[in-house]
Amino acid sequence: MTKVPEEPEQQRRLPQQARSWARFNRILDAAAELFAEIGYESVTTDEIAARANTSVGGLYRFFPDKLAVFHAVVERYLNQLREMFAALHTEETTQLPLEVYIGQVIDAFDQFVTANPSYRAVFVQSRLVSTEIMAMDTAFNQEIAQQLSAFFALRNPALEASQRDLLATVSVEVASALEILSLTRDSKFQHLVLTEAKKLLFIYLRQYFPD
Repeated sequence: MTKVPEEPEQQRRLPQQARSWARFNRILDAAAELFAEIGYESVTTDEIAARANTSVGGLYRFFPDKLAVFHAVVERYLNQLREMFAALHTEETTQLPLEVYIGQVIDAFDQFVTANPSYRAVFVQSRLVSTEIMAMDTAFNQEIAQQLSAFFALRNPALEASQRDLLATVSVEVASALEILSLTRDSKFQHLVLTEAKKLLFIYLRQYFPD
């Protein structure tokens, strides 16, 4: 059984100046690469600092330990996904045919994974490294479901709030489960699974959002 590390006792300190932010992000970039290359358990803070071209003391200035670095890497990915989701759900998007809208959302995630090669490995490892990260993932899905429910209200105002919430929750959980599956193998498998996700979500939602 994989041992789940204890959660970090201290909160990381955020940078206050542009130069510090640059170092902070270099550390996260380096950590993401190393976690993907050799795995969380094998990576040391010394290696992260060396890859980031900073001192170990410079790393500890922001992070109390390796787990805090891992948390920050995952959190940065989640923030990027939040921005992506927000950009895909605008007033203009409500006018798109349902199949086009679903395709845009799934394709955007596909492109995100391709543009961030370390995401796949980091995300898969995150489910084993920390119980807090699993909670972060659950909270993220709930947050996205709330936003999707509001978007569904714009697409079909006749739907009751409870029904919209249910549709949004099911859609997000189905997409999340297929996302996890798509990340377990190579990019070809990822594309195949995401293509099936488009079909499944379209069949499910078209009865509620006819074009």
